[in-house]
Amino acid sequence: MQAFLKGVTVQTTRPQKDKAAAGASTEKRAKAIPWVEKYRPKCVHEVAFQEEVVAVLKKSVEGADLPNLLFYGPPGTGKTSTILAAARELYGPELYRQRVLELNASDERGIQVIREKVKSFAQLTVAGIRTDGKRCPPFKIIILDEADSMTAPAQAALRRTMEKESRTTRFCLICNYISRIIEPLTSRCSKFRFKPLASQIQEERLLEICDKENLKYTKESISALVRVSDGDLRKAITFLQSAARLNVDKDITERTVIEIAGVVPPKMIDNLLQICFKGTFEKLEVAVRSMVDKGYAAIQILVQLHEAIIEGALNDKQKSAITEKMAVVGKCLSDGADEYLQMLSLCSVIMQQAAQNN
Repeated sequence: MQAFLKGVTVQTTRPQKDKAAAGASTEKRAKAIPWVEKYRPKCVHEVAFQEEVVAVLKKSVEGADLPNLLFYGPPGTGKTSTILAAARELYGPELYRQRVLELNASDERGIQVIREKVKSFAQLTVAGIRTDGKRCPPFKIIILDEADSMTAPAQAALRRTMEKESRTTRFCLICNYISRIIEPLTSRCSKFRFKPLASQIQEERLLEICDKENLKYTKESISALVRVSDGDLRKAITFLQSAARLNVDKDITERTVIEIAGVVPPKMIDNLLQICFKGTFEKLEVAVRSMVDKGYAAIQILVQLHEAIIEGALNDKQKSAITEKMAVVGKCLSDGADEYLQMLSLCSVIMQQAAQNN
């Protein structure tokens, strides 16, 4: 009987150990969050390089008042982070979830959602008081991220909701291309353009993250991160985290950054242009096929060829003809055309234009 009872006690103690181990593993998982989220600005003054927007939002936060907003600009410049930081400052951690509705492109945002979900949230009465005693604004915030992907009927349905619920709700539309937002919506919002981040600002942020994460790095690697990200801080931080995972106890080098970013080596681009200028079509065909087979993205090759052509020794007429063809190729690639054929057609035009010099 005692042996039986001992067996039972052994069995009952095991799950407790398992639970403790499971608890520890979930804690580790919770800590391992992407650095983009980990270092997202927590308050408005932490937002980098957008002085105009920060100044307006600071006054709005102090006075607990906010107009309808429209943020537009390139990706990774802090549009979503800015409004989320402002909302946290306005409502505090307790009321934030009740007062803020965020919808982005991953959510269904047709006319039905605008009529039901957005409208019903906008019509809710505002309740609750901040526990820290700070003034709480008498309105809710609806954030429509990537609003340029909303359908035209959904945007039209939003107009009336913005007017009717102006007492209890403020809207913040976020997009990359303001031309895709209908005029009646843009006229109801205060518009703010987010600029691509300056190289110095990006370097400061990346060095700050490197220090906090105790990373080993070289100056060239940080410069390479800034160069390949094109003013997109989110992309730069993501590349930095990937490089840190690959080189755990080693220095992060420029070569590692270029490999992670999928940038075509400059020597390969120079070789392709040399073939276009002085080689034969057969050699060109082999070179283009080789680049595509190695897995380099056609759009990346296009971007780097554009930079090389603009800085090259061709005359203005030749450059304009080539860049016009590049625009057509870029559109075809975005529509899903074959990468090899599009690159070959572009390089053929470069070869034709270069032949006029000979």
